[in-house]
Amino acid sequence: MYPAEIVIPMKEELTENGFSELLTPEAVDSALSQKGTMLVMINSVCGCSAGTARPGVLMAVAHAKVKPDQIATTFAGFDVDAVRKVREYMLPYPPSSPAIALFKDGSLVHFIERHNIEGRSAQMIAENLMAAFETHCN
Repeated sequence: MYPAEIVIPMKEELTENGFSELLTPEAVDSALSQKGTMLVMINSVCGCSAGTARPGVLMAVAHAKVKPDQIATTFAGFDVDAVRKVREYMLPYPPSSPAIALFKDGSLVHFIERHNIEGRSAQMIAENLMAAFETHCN
């Protein structure tokens, strides 16, 4: 598990911008049992999370005309049980961190894995997400 002093600032980049935290398996089940759309980011300490995934997610949420009903995050290597649970909802995709998932009525409708984050700009990730919001969040 990563030390809190490393993880907390990376968590705050999202939570200070309106993301709720999914800290337990029960919180994951409760959040994903609700009707509507939910964007979930599995946050990570890696460079691609800091360099493009978090900025891309924040850009998408800030600039999209159509947005998910809820936005949430959990942290790989820190919120271990919650991440394990949210990954169950992301099947059949293999574990990935960072990862960005859009759910509608608890079902996965759009997913961006680490290999789709690496080498892409924050703008590209934001555009991908905004297109998914247009498709699934109205």
